[in-house]
Amino acid sequence: MQRIVTSRVVLDVTETADLVFAVAVATAYAPASETVSVDLDGAPVEVRELADAHGTRLHRVTSRPGRLTLHYAATIDGRVDPSAGSTAGDADEAELLVYGRPSRYAESDALAPTAAAEFVGVDEPADLLAAVSSWVGTRLAYVSGSSLPTDGATRTLLNRQGVCRDYSHLCIALLRARGIPARLVAVYAPGLDPMDFHAVAEAWIDGAWRVVDATALAPRSTLVRTATGRDAADTAFLNVMSGRADLVEVEVTATADVLPADDVTELVSIG
Repeated sequence: MQRIVTSRVVLDVTETADLVFAVAVATAYAPASETVSVDLDGAPVEVRELADAHGTRLHRVTSRPGRLTLHYAATIDGRVDPSAGSTAGDADEAELLVYGRPSRYAESDALAPTAAAEFVGVDEPADLLAAVSSWVGTRLAYVSGSSLPTDGATRTLLNRQGVCRDYSHLCIALLRARGIPARLVAVYAPGLDPMDFHAVAEAWIDGAWRVVDATALAPRSTLVRTATGRDAADTAFLNVMSGRADLVEVEVTATADVLPADDVTELVSIG
């Protein structure tokens, strides 16, 4: 399988800003080709690359006021081994504790009564994964622009609508509430329509991270990991650490030479 991903992010920087982008494929991938560049009013800007413990590659830029544009492109041939540590495929006990706790956007403590009532008697982890994914997918309507950046799983459930990150946060919260460690993964998603950055959940099932996409908008086996964390607070494609920058435009493409069918009953890992 060959996958080609690109992104273009345009900002109006109105006050000197410290910017951190997370748009590059994770460190586990060895792209056949890759380019990343940033320019300010047409002139190149220095970019520093950092990597976190899960292989998320961060590109940090200090920009004075002006029109800033980031370009990224990569071609990935084949799939990496999802059990490799740099793809966030393994986990130690302390890490699983982190992903079992409530977090800013995945309030598993507040949703514990709901999870207990809706999934009573579903004890096998794989069965619970399928049940949560199906429940969220049928309870929510996918409506672009229907949620705020500050909305968490509880508000999503009350509103009964959202976008991919909202679906993922609700899945994560319900799984954690039932004792399954879960986390958010930002991805490029070949086959996604409308095309954009995408967010899915991962759950620790039988010694492996298994992907959950309650939106069912793209084949899970084609996904390309960019960032991994507790929730959207850890995985945003852009963080403005200081100063001010207004988002003007985002353009994302993700294609694969094969778009396989996705059997929602199968356990799938991102690779």
